[in-house]
Amino acid sequence: MTLRAQIINIILRLFEKPTLRRANDPVKLRRSFERKARMMFHPPRGTEFVRERIGGILCTRVRPPLVPQATRGPVLLYFHGGGYVFGSARTHRALAAQIGQRVGCAAVVPDYALAPENPFPAAVNDALGVFTAVAGQVGADNIIVGGDSAGGGLALALVGELLRKAAPCPVAVFAFSPLTDMTFSASSLMQNAESDVLLPADRAAEMAAVYLSGDDATDPRASPLYADFSGGPPVWLTVGDREILLDDSTRMADKLRAAGLDVSLNVAQDLPHVWPLFHALVPEARATLDELAGWLRMRLH
Repeated sequence: MTLRAQIINIILRLFEKPTLRRANDPVKLRRSFERKARMMFHPPRGTEFVRERIGGILCTRVRPPLVPQATRGPVLLYFHGGGYVFGSARTHRALAAQIGQRVGCAAVVPDYALAPENPFPAAVNDALGVFTAVAGQVGADNIIVGGDSAGGGLALALVGELLRKAAPCPVAVFAFSPLTDMTFSASSLMQNAESDVLLPADRAAEMAAVYLSGDDATDPRASPLYADFSGGPPVWLTVGDREILLDDSTRMADKLRAAGLDVSLNVAQDLPHVWPLFHALVPEARATLDELAGWLRMRLH
């Protein structure tokens, strides 16, 4: 692990984890994350951003430099993280641009509905609406679906819902440190409670309650771990070995392989939750994005 990654771990443990542990105002949390994103997360120079409604949902279209304006894909549909409570297209558009530049494609980052104002299944319905609209423009087989943390879980839940509806699926799916089990039954939740430098395990149940608002945590749209992925597209997952969500990825990979899918699982040592967000600061983040892009290019071509 590089010195920069060690420093990020220290900063997250000393400042960000305590902030998440005591946060109780979603609006303040959203504003704070957006301020930090502007300072730390930077797109490739020359990236173009356009705000527009797609499928009735406000989204940001992202066109990295040297990526042509094409009416036919490929297109990256990226779902931001934030526990279904905070995060936005503004906090994650730089990451989507970094991936798009490496792959050679444009991206769409939706501002899907957030809890507590819009609890489950609002986010899934928004994801389905945006995917359907983009598929109508470029074709489902020209779409890559990805996301991080809760957004990674949303990406997988979307695919599970498409398969349930026997609808066309994306060409490939990826997720950084995805949240796949809202029952929080995995052993890593407690085993890594201290080693996780960012996520406070003691607030997981509260976050789930805010998002689900009384609905069943085992609903596959909320917890894709319980979805049927038979006949689904290839999936790429990565997670840190010290995260409380470690088992959300390892169990998800087992579930997908049992369904016959092509699955790539990468477990990184000592890296924080969704470390690719720190692409401007941490060499390991850029290496992960390069690895993902190589995998995606193979699926596209």
